[in-house]
Amino acid sequence: MTITHAAIYTQNLKKLEEFYCRWFGGKAGPEYENPSKGFSSRFISFESGARLELMHSRNLNETVRREFTAGYAHLAFSTESEREVDNLTARMKEEGVPVVSGPRRTGDGYYESCVLDPDGNRVEITAG
Repeated sequence: MTITHAAIYTQNLKKLEEFYCRWFGGKAGPEYENPSKGFSSRFISFESGARLELMHSRNLNETVRREFTAGYAHLAFSTESEREVDNLTARMKEEGVPVVSGPRRTGDGYYESCVLDPDGNRVEITAG
């Protein structure tokens, strides 16, 4: 089995697309729209083969309440080294991306930092 993608609802597809493409090297696919349902989405593909689906619904608050009883905790992106975690985190912080924690070594041995995307979703940056 392989996880094919994760999905996030957002109020602003363009803003999240720019964030994930800029900071994590994603490539945006075409936008899908279903005007009758007030739904649109776009897949962001990453070099590893992973994909992230960004979704918007004109009834976003109602949709999220109806479809979810618990939310996801975070997304994680792995870099090549601890130094890359340090450098990316520092660049993001300099440009105003909120850094929640780290870089640091966690209790279970991971080297990571945690930032927030424009919607406040947690994103871990780890050393591979």
